[in-house]
Amino acid sequence: MAAENDETEKAIETLRRWIAEAPQGGVVFFGGAGVSTESGIPDFRSPSGLFAQKYPYPAEVMISRSFFDEHPSEFFDFYCDRMVFADAKPNQAHRKLADLERKGIVRAVITQNIDGLHQAAGSKTVYELHGSVLRNFCMRCGDPYSAEQVLALHGEANDGIPRCGKCGGIVKPDVVLYEEALDSSILQASVEAIAKADVLVIAGTSLAVYPAASLIDYFAGSRLAIINRTPTPRDRHADLCIAANVGTVFDF
Repeated sequence: MAAENDETEKAIETLRRWIAEAPQGGVVFFGGAGVSTESGIPDFRSPSGLFAQKYPYPAEVMISRSFFDEHPSEFFDFYCDRMVFADAKPNQAHRKLADLERKGIVRAVITQNIDGLHQAAGSKTVYELHGSVLRNFCMRCGDPYSAEQVLALHGEANDGIPRCGKCGGIVKPDVVLYEEALDSSILQASVEAIAKADVLVIAGTSLAVYPAASLIDYFAGSRLAIINRTPTPRDRHADLCIAANVGTVFDF
């Protein structure tokens, strides 16, 4: 165990050195659910994650577009209870990435998360592949609503469906559900950022969700690091694999 810890510490120090040595704008960070677990937001695929919980339907089904259309009341019960964490705060990883961006080291953060914590920490160039719970729009008239408003409307409605105060339309989160396509402009910007990176850091993701996981294929830089508590399908392609919490790695 001591030798294992020594190896992990050595790998963490190596990554920190790579980041320090990278050219201006040379680092791109690509993160998943594991980046936000230290902020109290559950991930999806771990033993205690969202997909392991018992619900009337599988979690993957309940966050699909067809389920939203056919069972909006059940969708919002699940969504508001398990996917919106209004009190969550940025953790060490979010704060350090924002600091590295301010110093001109990090070019962009690409995230599969929908919690908005990178922006809350101060990051400016953030590509949200799966949207954000912080943005919500009436499907009929387009009026915007905050996450807090959606939670309040959900609690007030007899059927739990948030409806627009102006026109009565359903207020839909600006979140990419299963069966929905990713925003092509966000996807293209992410591809371009990764293609220009000298160091690509992939963290807190199992690299199991496509097309997001395929973005790694556009990396042509010199150093690829993967930070994840469990192995990923792309570990063999990485120059460095670190089995540690993301916040621990970025605590420098």
